[in-house]
Amino acid sequence: MITRAGFIALIGEPNAGKSTLLNRMVGAKVSIVTHKVQTTRARIRGVAIEGESQLVFVDTPGLFKPRRRLDRAMVAAAWGGAADADLIVLLVEAHRGVTEGVERILEGLPEVAGSRKVALAINKIDRVKSETLLALTQELNERYDFTETFMISAEKGHGVDALRTWLAGELPEGPWLYPEDQIADLPMRMIAAEMTREKLTLRLHQELPYQLTVETENWEERKDGSARIDQVIYVMRDGHKGIVLGKKGETVKAVSKAAREELEKFTDRRIHLFLQVKVRPNWLEEAERYSEMGLDFKDGNT
Repeated sequence: MITRAGFIALIGEPNAGKSTLLNRMVGAKVSIVTHKVQTTRARIRGVAIEGESQLVFVDTPGLFKPRRRLDRAMVAAAWGGAADADLIVLLVEAHRGVTEGVERILEGLPEVAGSRKVALAINKIDRVKSETLLALTQELNERYDFTETFMISAEKGHGVDALRTWLAGELPEGPWLYPEDQIADLPMRMIAAEMTREKLTLRLHQELPYQLTVETENWEERKDGSARIDQVIYVMRDGHKGIVLGKKGETVKAVSKAAREELEKFTDRRIHLFLQVKVRPNWLEEAERYSEMGLDFKDGNT
């Protein structure tokens, strides 16, 4: 029996559907999915099994034009994830086509991919007519020599099985890299922090979600099988703290409840979640915060 295993990098612009595709492939929620762009900060690995193949997906941050240190570190992590992978899948949104961002990715792809196989996945195909899809497919394949092209809807699942089957057959032969029942290689502390940050992102508006971060300070196993989790939400200004707390603490209570419920579902156990909000004006310039997010602080240097 021949087994295969390897890393597959999902790359694309912010909001192209990488996290949704990862969660669909793995069959569980391991990556933040929100309506806001640039929400994936760390290179989250999700693990899926297809026949005798173990597919380790690297959900990279979206590739975009960076403006600040955190942006630069995220973009470096995205290209780094692609450079380290065995296979690369480029996601392009069908209804947006070849944007400036896609142009930049196509320019950088030959150097990063080298001789490795790159598949094109045109996502959100339900949003456009078939003639638009065909024209976009032709244009993209003229711009880069993609090994295969797939038409998918990551949200609805269309075409995802065909993509997963192809990836499974293209991975290098070798032993599996993770235990069979493991679906992600992020520590639970980081997954818990990401879940809380997702609930904050969904609840808050405009720029604030990008001005905050969540860290799991303490994880205590209890004798009754439950766990106590203490998390800190770092914000940059006093005014932000008030927004996160909400009137009479209503916002942070709602976030805590939603995050706790999702964590209980994910871990299949009772969770006691305690959130604190702290003002830390320069957290975007602190190396420790980047380590917590799985990013390299040095990558943020200009």
